[in-house]
Amino acid sequence: MPSWLAVAAGTLIAHLPWRFYRPLSWVIAGLMRLLMRRRGRIARTNIRLCFPELSAAEQESLWRRNFDSTAFSLFEFIRGWWGPLSRRERNTQIAGYDNLLAAKRRGKGVLLISPHLTTLEIANQVLGNRIGMAAMYRPMKSPVLEWSIKQGRLRHGQAMFARDELRPALRYLKSGGIIWLAPDQETRRGDSVFVPFFGRPAWSLTSVHQMAKLTGAAVLPFFHERLPEGGYRLEILPALSDFPSDDAGQDTARVMAAFEAMIRRCPEQYLWMHARFKRQPDGSNPYRSVDQTV
Repeated sequence: MPSWLAVAAGTLIAHLPWRFYRPLSWVIAGLMRLLMRRRGRIARTNIRLCFPELSAAEQESLWRRNFDSTAFSLFEFIRGWWGPLSRRERNTQIAGYDNLLAAKRRGKGVLLISPHLTTLEIANQVLGNRIGMAAMYRPMKSPVLEWSIKQGRLRHGQAMFARDELRPALRYLKSGGIIWLAPDQETRRGDSVFVPFFGRPAWSLTSVHQMAKLTGAAVLPFFHERLPEGGYRLEILPALSDFPSDDAGQDTARVMAAFEAMIRRCPEQYLWMHARFKRQPDGSNPYRSVDQTV
């Protein structure tokens, strides 16, 4: 029953005019900073590690703006799952769209790769309505939410592949399909290697290398950001050249370098609450003082 109530409440919120979301997000951001103390400390640690050139005041400003962006993204997710596609999204300009069309014409599939920017849901909704594509995702634990959210996402995409549905995803790519994925978070599942990310070793999935190797798919970085004046900017960068190589570590380092470059363009819009560096080659854990269970 709570899951159905969440769907009902989300559907109502998803049909509110956009002008209501900004003031509501400021309230939610304040509550998040107050109640999500552990995640807040993780975000502070990440910002300190990744932007040592910033002063303490600048780091604090970035931390607060990141909470504001994350809070607003909750409404973007809800809108993407259960709401209408408004004129704001329909009129979003997509830079580099010709790069996607050129890769698509090869007939071997396309991998669109992004870091976990807070605009990922709305960006995939907008692009999915422009060209048929699929996405890989992490399923919800609640069967009700999983079914409802998946159906909402399928309004804007051809297919949704759970992270353990590798074989059907590969078949889709081999048929010439487009798949979006965001392989920038640490996970205990899947082959991973340590590669540089903001100047620190980061345990990173080699999935992009593997999928491109198995299917011949082109790999295109996909940037998306929320604009200060409202609306969004989407940019599809040229396909990575000479990719994949025979070196999974080298290819994964290239992917993470592309992600870092995108994040630096709008650092307040990245998911800094994720404990990205909790596994280190020397066994250290920069979050140990935050929570021994991180």
